Amino acid sequence: MSVAEKRDWSTTLATYTHRRVVSFLFLGFSAGLPFLLVFSTLSAWLREFGISRTAIGFISWIGITYSFKFVWSPVVDRVPLPLLTRWLGRRRAWMLVAQTGIACGLLAMSFCDPRTDLWHLVMFALIVAFSSATQDIAMDAMRIEATDESLQGATAATYQLGYRIAVLAASAGALYIAQFGSWPVAYQTMAALGLVGIVSTLSVAEPEQRVAAGTAEREGKVADFAATLGPLPRWLRESLIFLYGAIVCPFVDFFIRYGWLALVLLAFIGLFRLADIAMGVMANPFYIDMGFSLAQIANVSKIFGFIMSILGALLGGALVFRVGAARLLAPSVLLISLANLTFAAIAWVGEPNTMLLAGAISIDNLVTGMAGSVFIAFLSSLTNAAYTATQYALFTSIMTLPGKIIAGYSGWIVDTLQAGHTFGHKFGGYAIFFCYTALLGLPALLLALAVQGRFKKETPPSGTKEG
Repeated sequence: MSVAEKRDWSTTLATYTHRRVVSFLFLGFSAGLPFLLVFSTLSAWLREFGISRTAIGFISWIGITYSFKFVWSPVVDRVPLPLLTRWLGRRRAWMLVAQTGIACGLLAMSFCDPRTDLWHLVMFALIVAFSSATQDIAMDAMRIEATDESLQGATAATYQLGYRIAVLAASAGALYIAQFGSWPVAYQTMAALGLVGIVSTLSVAEPEQRVAAGTAEREGKVADFAATLGPLPRWLRESLIFLYGAIVCPFVDFFIRYGWLALVLLAFIGLFRLADIAMGVMANPFYIDMGFSLAQIANVSKIFGFIMSILGALLGGALVFRVGAARLLAPSVLLISLANLTFAAIAWVGEPNTMLLAGAISIDNLVTGMAGSVFIAFLSSLTNAAYTATQYALFTSIMTLPGKIIAGYSGWIVDTLQAGHTFGHKFGGYAIFFCYTALLGLPALLLALAVQGRFKKETPPSGTKEG
Protein backbone atom coordinates (compact mmCIF):
# COMPACT_ATOMS: atom_id res chain seq x y z
CA MET A 1 0.00 0.00 0.00
CA SER A 2 1.36 3.41 -0.95
CA VAL A 3 1.83 6.26 1.48
CA ALA A 4 -0.84 8.24 -0.34
CA GLU A 5 -3.35 5.41 0.04
CA LYS A 6 -2.55 5.15 3.74
CA ARG A 7 -3.38 8.79 4.17
CA ASP A 8 -6.82 8.82 2.57
CA TRP A 9 -9.70 10.10 4.66
CA SER A 10 -11.06 6.65 5.57
CA THR A 11 -7.70 5.66 7.05
CA THR A 12 -7.41 9.04 8.73
CA LEU A 13 -10.80 8.64 10.44
CA ALA A 14 -9.97 5.04 11.42
CA THR A 15 -7.17 6.27 13.68
CA TYR A 16 -9.83 7.58 16.07
CA THR A 17 -11.03 4.02 16.81
CA HIS A 18 -7.66 2.80 18.14
CA ARG A 19 -8.16 1.74 21.76
CA ARG A 20 -5.21 3.80 23.01
CA VAL A 21 -6.55 6.85 21.21
CA VAL A 22 -10.03 6.36 22.72
CA SER A 23 -8.66 6.00 26.27
CA PHE A 24 -7.29 9.53 26.16
CA LEU A 25 -10.81 10.89 25.74
CA PHE A 26 -11.36 10.15 29.44
CA LEU A 27 -7.86 11.05 30.57
CA GLY A 28 -8.17 14.33 28.68
CA PHE A 29 -11.33 15.02 30.68
CA SER A 30 -9.35 14.61 33.89
CA ALA A 31 -6.67 16.99 32.62
CA GLY A 32 -9.13 19.66 31.53
CA LEU A 33 -11.39 19.71 34.58
CA PRO A 34 -9.30 21.78 37.06
CA PHE A 35 -7.81 24.43 34.79
CA LEU A 36 -10.75 26.84 34.42
CA LEU A 37 -11.79 26.25 38.01
CA VAL A 38 -8.66 28.13 39.07
CA PHE A 39 -8.75 30.50 36.08
CA SER A 40 -11.72 32.01 34.24
CA THR A 41 -14.52 30.27 36.17
CA LEU A 42 -12.86 31.40 39.39
CA SER A 43 -12.67 34.90 37.87
CA ALA A 44 -16.46 34.88 37.33
CA TRP A 45 -17.03 33.76 40.92
CA LEU A 46 -14.76 36.49 42.26
CA ARG A 47 -16.23 39.21 40.03
CA GLU A 48 -19.80 38.34 40.99
CA PHE A 49 -18.82 38.67 44.66
CA GLY A 50 -17.42 42.16 44.04
CA ILE A 51 -13.68 41.41 43.81
CA SER A 52 -11.94 44.06 41.67
CA ARG A 53 -10.70 43.33 38.16
CA THR A 54 -7.16 44.26 39.22
CA ALA A 55 -7.28 41.73 42.07
CA ILE A 56 -8.73 39.09 39.73
CA GLY A 57 -5.88 39.67 37.30
CA PHE A 58 -3.26 39.21 40.01
CA ILE A 59 -5.03 36.13 41.41
CA SER A 60 -4.82 34.62 37.92
CA TRP A 61 -1.09 34.24 38.61
CA ILE A 62 -2.11 31.03 40.33
CA GLY A 63 -1.89 29.64 36.81
CA ILE A 64 1.87 30.30 36.76
CA THR A 65 2.10 27.07 38.77
CA TYR A 66 1.63 25.26 35.46
CA SER A 67 4.54 27.19 34.02
CA PHE A 68 6.99 25.95 36.65
CA LYS A 69 6.09 22.28 36.53
CA PHE A 70 9.37 21.53 34.79
CA VAL A 71 11.03 22.15 38.19
CA TRP A 72 9.57 18.99 39.72
CA SER A 73 9.06 17.06 36.46
CA PRO A 74 12.33 15.08 36.92
CA VAL A 75 10.91 13.76 40.20
CA VAL A 76 7.70 12.66 38.47
CA ASP A 77 9.75 11.19 35.62
CA ARG A 78 12.13 9.13 37.73
CA VAL A 79 11.11 8.81 41.40
CA PRO A 80 8.84 5.85 42.26
CA LEU A 81 6.03 6.25 44.79
CA PRO A 82 5.96 3.74 47.64
CA LEU A 83 3.58 0.84 46.88
CA LEU A 84 1.70 2.75 44.16
CA THR A 85 4.43 2.53 41.50
CA ARG A 86 4.77 -1.22 42.03
CA TRP A 87 0.99 -1.57 41.70
CA LEU A 88 0.19 0.87 38.90
CA GLY A 89 3.47 1.75 37.17
CA ARG A 90 5.44 5.00 37.20
CA ARG A 91 2.98 7.10 35.14
CA ARG A 92 -0.32 5.98 36.60
CA ALA A 93 0.91 6.16 40.21
CA TRP A 94 1.71 9.86 39.93
CA MET A 95 -1.53 10.49 38.03
CA LEU A 96 -3.61 8.90 40.79
CA VAL A 97 -1.95 10.95 43.56
CA ALA A 98 -2.41 14.17 41.56
CA GLN A 99 -6.05 13.43 40.76
CA THR A 100 -6.76 12.86 44.44
CA GLY A 101 -5.19 16.24 45.24
CA ILE A 102 -7.37 17.94 42.61
CA ALA A 103 -10.60 16.49 43.96
CA CYS A 104 -9.75 17.34 47.58
CA GLY A 105 -8.61 20.87 46.66
CA LEU A 106 -11.80 21.64 44.75
CA LEU A 107 -13.88 20.35 47.64
CA ALA A 108 -11.99 22.62 50.05
CA MET A 109 -12.51 25.63 47.76
CA SER A 110 -16.26 25.06 47.91
CA PHE A 111 -16.29 25.90 51.62
CA CYS A 112 -14.70 29.36 51.10
CA ASP A 113 -16.48 32.71 50.74
CA PRO A 114 -14.44 35.13 48.57
CA ARG A 115 -15.62 38.09 50.66
CA THR A 116 -14.30 36.70 53.95
CA ASP A 117 -12.02 33.77 53.05
CA LEU A 118 -10.24 35.04 49.95
CA TRP A 119 -6.82 34.06 51.28
CA HIS A 120 -7.91 30.49 52.02
CA LEU A 121 -9.63 30.26 48.65
CA VAL A 122 -6.42 31.26 46.90
CA MET A 123 -4.39 28.73 48.92
CA PHE A 124 -6.72 25.86 48.04
CA ALA A 125 -6.71 26.98 44.40
CA LEU A 126 -2.91 26.75 44.49
CA ILE A 127 -3.18 23.17 45.73
CA VAL A 128 -5.52 22.36 42.84
CA ALA A 129 -3.17 24.04 40.35
CA PHE A 130 -0.10 22.22 41.71
CA SER A 131 -1.88 18.85 41.63
CA SER A 132 -3.20 19.57 38.14
CA ALA A 133 0.27 20.49 36.87
CA THR A 134 1.66 17.28 38.38
CA GLN A 135 -1.07 15.29 36.67
CA ASP A 136 -0.18 16.98 33.38
CA ILE A 137 3.48 15.95 33.73
CA ALA A 138 2.66 12.26 34.15
CA MET A 139 -0.27 12.21 31.72
CA ASP A 140 1.55 13.99 28.88
CA ALA A 141 4.39 11.49 29.22
CA MET A 142 1.93 8.61 29.16
CA ARG A 143 0.16 10.02 26.10
CA ILE A 144 3.39 10.31 24.14
CA GLU A 145 4.63 6.86 25.19
CA ALA A 146 1.31 5.08 24.63
CA THR A 147 1.29 5.41 20.82
CA ASP A 148 3.79 5.82 18.02
CA GLU A 149 4.21 8.97 15.94
CA SER A 150 1.52 8.05 13.42
CA LEU A 151 -1.18 8.24 16.10
CA GLN A 152 0.04 11.35 17.92
CA GLY A 153 -2.30 13.63 15.98
CA ALA A 154 -5.35 11.45 16.68
CA THR A 155 -4.35 11.01 20.33
CA ALA A 156 -3.91 14.77 20.67
CA ALA A 157 -7.37 15.25 19.17
CA THR A 158 -9.19 12.81 21.50
CA TYR A 159 -7.21 14.18 24.44
CA GLN A 160 -8.35 17.65 23.46
CA LEU A 161 -11.92 16.42 22.98
CA GLY A 162 -11.97 15.04 26.52
CA TYR A 163 -10.27 18.19 27.73
CA ARG A 164 -12.92 20.35 26.07
CA ILE A 165 -15.76 18.29 27.54
CA ALA A 166 -14.20 18.92 30.96
CA VAL A 167 -13.85 22.61 30.14
CA LEU A 168 -17.57 22.63 29.31
CA ALA A 169 -18.34 21.05 32.67
CA ALA A 170 -15.98 23.39 34.54
CA SER A 171 -17.30 26.49 32.79
CA ALA A 172 -20.89 26.17 31.53
CA GLY A 173 -21.70 23.44 34.04
CA ALA A 174 -20.28 25.39 36.97
CA LEU A 175 -21.97 28.60 35.82
CA TYR A 176 -25.36 26.90 35.49
CA ILE A 177 -25.07 25.40 38.96
CA ALA A 178 -23.95 28.75 40.37
CA GLN A 179 -26.82 30.55 38.61
CA PHE A 180 -29.57 28.23 39.82
CA GLY A 181 -27.90 26.91 42.96
CA SER A 182 -24.73 28.30 44.51
CA TRP A 183 -20.98 28.51 43.91
CA PRO A 184 -20.18 26.07 46.76
CA VAL A 185 -22.45 23.42 45.18
CA ALA A 186 -20.81 24.10 41.79
CA TYR A 187 -17.34 23.38 43.12
CA GLN A 188 -18.52 20.34 45.08
CA THR A 189 -19.96 18.95 41.86
CA MET A 190 -16.68 19.56 40.06
CA ALA A 191 -14.83 17.74 42.86
CA ALA A 192 -17.11 14.74 42.33
CA LEU A 193 -16.31 14.77 38.59
CA GLY A 194 -12.68 14.22 39.57
CA LEU A 195 -13.66 10.56 39.95
CA VAL A 196 -13.64 10.28 36.13
CA GLY A 197 -9.87 10.69 36.13
CA ILE A 198 -9.33 8.34 39.07
CA VAL A 199 -11.41 5.55 37.51
CA SER A 200 -9.74 6.06 34.10
CA THR A 201 -6.26 5.88 35.60
CA LEU A 202 -7.12 2.62 37.35
CA SER A 203 -8.59 1.20 34.12
CA VAL A 204 -5.92 1.92 31.48
CA ALA A 205 -2.69 -0.02 30.99
CA GLU A 206 0.73 1.42 31.76
CA PRO A 207 2.66 2.13 28.52
CA GLU A 208 5.85 0.25 27.74
CA GLN A 209 9.01 2.16 28.66
CA ARG A 210 11.23 2.79 25.63
CA VAL A 211 14.79 4.09 25.77
CA ALA A 212 16.86 4.83 22.65
CA ALA A 213 20.15 2.98 22.39
CA GLY A 214 22.17 6.20 22.24
CA THR A 215 20.49 7.55 25.36
CA ALA A 216 21.08 4.35 27.32
CA GLU A 217 24.72 4.34 26.24
CA ARG A 218 25.22 7.97 27.33
CA GLU A 219 23.72 7.36 30.77
CA GLY A 220 25.69 4.13 31.08
CA LYS A 221 28.94 6.02 30.59
CA VAL A 222 27.94 8.38 33.38
CA ALA A 223 27.39 5.42 35.69
CA ASP A 224 30.76 3.97 34.73
CA PHE A 225 32.43 7.32 35.42
CA ALA A 226 30.73 7.60 38.80
CA ALA A 227 32.13 4.19 39.73
CA THR A 228 35.66 5.56 39.35
CA LEU A 229 35.16 8.48 41.73
CA GLY A 230 36.79 6.67 44.63
CA PRO A 231 35.47 5.95 48.11
CA LEU A 232 32.24 7.92 47.84
CA PRO A 233 29.32 6.67 49.94
CA ARG A 234 27.02 4.54 47.87
CA TRP A 235 24.04 6.84 48.50
CA LEU A 236 26.03 9.86 47.28
CA ARG A 237 27.23 8.07 44.15
CA GLU A 238 23.73 6.89 43.29
CA SER A 239 22.33 10.38 43.99
CA LEU A 240 24.82 11.93 41.57
CA ILE A 241 23.89 9.41 38.89
CA PHE A 242 20.19 10.08 39.46
CA LEU A 243 20.58 13.85 39.36
CA TYR A 244 22.55 13.71 36.15
CA GLY A 245 20.14 11.31 34.44
CA ALA A 246 16.97 13.01 35.68
CA ILE A 247 17.91 16.68 35.44
CA VAL A 248 20.98 17.21 33.25
CA CYS A 249 20.45 14.61 30.54
CA PRO A 250 16.95 15.72 29.40
CA PHE A 251 18.15 19.27 28.71
CA VAL A 252 21.51 18.25 27.25
CA ASP A 253 19.75 15.76 25.00
CA PHE A 254 17.42 18.42 23.60
CA PHE A 255 20.28 20.80 22.75
CA ILE A 256 22.40 17.99 21.28
CA ARG A 257 19.59 16.98 18.92
CA TYR A 258 18.63 20.49 17.76
CA GLY A 259 21.76 22.61 18.28
CA TRP A 260 21.23 26.36 17.94
CA LEU A 261 17.67 25.74 16.72
CA ALA A 262 16.80 24.63 20.26
CA LEU A 263 16.78 28.28 21.39
CA VAL A 264 14.49 29.24 18.52
CA LEU A 265 12.18 26.35 19.36
CA LEU A 266 11.99 27.32 23.03
CA ALA A 267 11.26 30.95 22.14
CA PHE A 268 8.54 29.87 19.71
CA ILE A 269 6.99 27.52 22.27
CA GLY A 270 6.88 30.34 24.80
CA LEU A 271 5.15 32.73 22.42
CA PHE A 272 2.78 30.36 20.60
CA ARG A 273 -0.21 30.88 22.93
CA LEU A 274 0.68 34.35 24.18
CA ALA A 275 -2.27 36.06 22.46
CA ASP A 276 -4.74 33.42 23.62
CA ILE A 277 -3.67 33.24 27.29
CA ALA A 278 -3.26 37.00 27.70
CA MET A 279 -6.88 37.51 26.61
CA GLY A 280 -8.44 34.57 28.48
CA VAL A 281 -8.50 35.87 32.04
CA MET A 282 -10.58 38.95 31.10
CA ALA A 283 -13.13 37.08 28.97
CA ASN A 284 -15.66 36.31 31.71
CA PRO A 285 -15.32 39.71 33.44
CA PHE A 286 -15.92 41.26 29.98
CA TYR A 287 -19.10 39.25 29.45
CA ILE A 288 -20.40 40.16 32.91
CA ASP A 289 -19.57 43.86 32.47
CA MET A 290 -21.33 43.80 29.10
CA GLY A 291 -24.51 42.70 30.86
CA PHE A 292 -24.69 39.01 29.96
CA SER A 293 -26.11 36.76 32.71
CA LEU A 294 -24.25 33.65 33.89
CA ALA A 295 -26.82 31.49 32.07
CA GLN A 296 -26.30 33.43 28.82
CA ILE A 297 -22.53 33.08 29.15
CA ALA A 298 -22.96 29.35 29.70
CA ASN A 299 -25.36 28.99 26.78
CA VAL A 300 -23.39 30.94 24.21
CA SER A 301 -19.74 31.13 25.19
CA LYS A 302 -19.48 27.64 26.63
CA ILE A 303 -21.90 25.18 25.07
CA PHE A 304 -21.92 26.68 21.57
CA GLY A 305 -18.18 27.19 21.77
CA PHE A 306 -17.74 23.61 22.94
CA ILE A 307 -19.21 22.25 19.72
CA MET A 308 -16.83 24.33 17.64
CA SER A 309 -13.84 23.35 19.75
CA ILE A 310 -14.61 19.66 19.14
CA LEU A 311 -14.74 20.26 15.40
CA GLY A 312 -11.50 22.23 15.61
CA ALA A 313 -9.70 19.54 17.61
CA LEU A 314 -10.78 16.74 15.28
CA LEU A 315 -9.95 18.83 12.23
CA GLY A 316 -6.51 19.59 13.64
CA GLY A 317 -5.84 15.92 14.36
CA ALA A 318 -6.87 14.92 10.86
CA LEU A 319 -4.74 17.64 9.25
CA VAL A 320 -1.71 16.58 11.32
CA PHE A 321 -2.12 12.99 10.10
CA ARG A 322 -2.41 14.11 6.49
CA VAL A 323 0.16 16.92 6.13
CA GLY A 324 2.22 16.98 9.35
CA ALA A 325 2.18 19.31 12.35
CA ALA A 326 5.07 21.60 11.37
CA ARG A 327 3.40 22.81 8.18
CA LEU A 328 0.41 24.00 10.20
CA LEU A 329 2.27 26.05 12.82
CA ALA A 330 2.27 29.46 11.10
CA PRO A 331 -1.39 29.28 10.00
CA SER A 332 -2.35 28.30 13.56
CA VAL A 333 -0.58 31.30 15.13
CA LEU A 334 -2.11 33.70 12.63
CA LEU A 335 -5.64 32.42 13.18
CA ILE A 336 -5.30 32.62 16.99
CA SER A 337 -4.40 36.31 16.76
CA LEU A 338 -7.15 37.14 14.28
CA ALA A 339 -9.73 35.42 16.50
CA ASN A 340 -9.03 37.94 19.28
CA LEU A 341 -10.14 40.77 17.01
CA THR A 342 -13.68 39.39 16.98
CA PHE A 343 -13.96 40.20 20.70
CA ALA A 344 -12.74 43.73 20.00
CA ALA A 345 -15.65 44.05 17.56
CA ILE A 346 -18.15 42.96 20.24
CA ALA A 347 -16.70 45.50 22.69
CA TRP A 348 -17.01 48.26 20.10
CA VAL A 349 -20.68 47.44 19.47
CA GLY A 350 -21.14 48.09 23.18
CA GLU A 351 -24.40 46.20 23.70
CA PRO A 352 -24.93 42.54 24.69
CA ASN A 353 -25.69 40.84 21.38
CA THR A 354 -25.88 37.06 21.64
CA MET A 355 -25.54 36.53 17.88
CA LEU A 356 -22.28 38.47 17.74
CA LEU A 357 -21.01 36.65 20.81
CA ALA A 358 -21.90 33.30 19.26
CA GLY A 359 -20.01 34.22 16.09
CA ALA A 360 -16.90 35.32 17.98
CA ILE A 361 -16.97 32.25 20.22
CA SER A 362 -17.38 29.97 17.18
CA ILE A 363 -14.33 31.41 15.48
CA ASP A 364 -12.24 31.45 18.65
CA ASN A 365 -13.00 27.87 19.68
CA LEU A 366 -12.66 26.40 16.21
CA VAL A 367 -9.24 28.02 15.86
CA THR A 368 -7.97 27.15 19.35
CA GLY A 369 -9.20 23.57 19.01
CA MET A 370 -7.40 23.07 15.71
CA ALA A 371 -4.24 24.85 16.87
CA GLY A 372 -4.22 22.81 20.07
CA SER A 373 -4.11 19.47 18.22
CA VAL A 374 -1.40 20.79 15.94
CA PHE A 375 0.77 22.11 18.74
CA ILE A 376 0.39 19.07 21.01
CA ALA A 377 1.44 16.79 18.17
CA PHE A 378 4.39 19.05 17.30
CA LEU A 379 5.64 19.23 20.89
CA SER A 380 5.28 15.47 21.26
CA SER A 381 7.51 14.97 18.23
CA LEU A 382 10.28 16.99 19.89
CA THR A 383 10.65 14.73 22.94
CA ASN A 384 13.04 11.85 23.56
CA ALA A 385 11.20 8.76 24.86
CA ALA A 386 13.77 8.43 27.67
CA TYR A 387 12.87 11.86 29.07
CA THR A 388 9.28 12.27 27.95
CA ALA A 389 7.86 13.73 31.17
CA THR A 390 10.71 16.15 31.83
CA GLN A 391 11.08 17.46 28.29
CA TYR A 392 7.35 17.82 27.61
CA ALA A 393 6.88 19.50 30.98
CA LEU A 394 9.64 21.94 30.03
CA PHE A 395 7.90 22.70 26.72
CA THR A 396 4.45 23.22 28.21
CA SER A 397 5.86 25.24 31.11
CA ILE A 398 7.56 27.60 28.70
CA MET A 399 4.40 27.63 26.57
CA THR A 400 2.28 29.13 29.36
CA LEU A 401 4.76 31.21 31.39
CA PRO A 402 4.93 34.42 29.25
CA GLY A 403 1.17 34.43 28.74
CA LYS A 404 0.44 33.91 32.43
CA ILE A 405 2.80 36.71 33.48
CA ILE A 406 1.24 39.16 31.01
CA ALA A 407 -2.28 37.96 31.86
CA GLY A 408 -1.69 38.95 35.47
CA TYR A 409 -1.62 42.59 34.36
CA SER A 410 -4.66 42.26 32.11
CA GLY A 411 -7.12 43.47 34.76
CA TRP A 412 -4.98 46.51 35.51
CA ILE A 413 -4.72 47.31 31.79
CA VAL A 414 -8.49 47.09 31.31
CA ASP A 415 -9.18 49.11 34.47
CA THR A 416 -6.78 51.83 33.31
CA LEU A 417 -8.25 51.99 29.81
CA GLN A 418 -11.85 51.84 31.02
CA ALA A 419 -11.26 54.56 33.62
CA GLY A 420 -10.34 56.95 30.81
CA HIS A 421 -13.35 55.94 28.67
CA THR A 422 -11.08 55.26 25.73
CA PHE A 423 -12.36 56.99 22.58
CA GLY A 424 -15.30 58.19 24.69
CA HIS A 425 -16.74 54.69 24.30
CA LYS A 426 -18.25 52.70 27.18
CA PHE A 427 -16.23 49.59 26.34
CA GLY A 428 -13.43 51.22 24.37
CA GLY A 429 -10.90 49.99 26.94
CA TYR A 430 -11.88 46.41 26.32
CA ALA A 431 -11.73 46.94 22.55
CA ILE A 432 -8.17 48.26 22.74
CA PHE A 433 -7.21 45.46 25.12
CA PHE A 434 -8.38 42.75 22.69
CA CYS A 435 -6.53 44.43 19.80
CA TYR A 436 -3.41 44.55 21.95
CA THR A 437 -3.66 40.80 22.68
CA ALA A 438 -4.00 40.11 18.95
CA LEU A 439 -0.73 41.97 18.28
CA LEU A 440 1.00 39.76 20.85
CA GLY A 441 0.83 36.96 18.27
CA LEU A 442 3.16 38.67 15.76
CA PRO A 443 6.49 37.50 17.30
CA ALA A 444 5.19 33.92 17.40
CA LEU A 445 4.19 34.15 13.74
CA LEU A 446 7.72 35.18 12.71
CA LEU A 447 9.26 32.36 14.74
CA ALA A 448 6.70 29.89 13.35
CA LEU A 449 7.89 30.64 9.83
CA ALA A 450 11.50 29.98 10.90
CA VAL A 451 10.60 26.72 12.66
CA GLN A 452 8.40 25.64 9.78
CA GLY A 453 11.33 26.16 7.40
CA ARG A 454 13.53 23.86 9.50
CA PHE A 455 10.93 21.08 9.42
CA LYS A 456 9.84 21.63 5.82
CA LYS A 457 11.04 18.17 4.81
CA GLU A 458 8.85 16.52 7.43
CA THR A 459 6.48 13.89 6.07
CA PRO A 460 3.47 12.60 7.95
CA PRO A 461 4.06 9.15 9.44
CA SER A 462 2.16 6.36 7.77
CA GLY A 463 2.54 3.41 10.08
CA THR A 464 0.57 2.50 13.14
CA LYS A 465 1.37 0.72 16.34
CA GLU A 466 -0.92 -1.58 18.23
CA GLY A 467 -1.20 -1.19 21.96
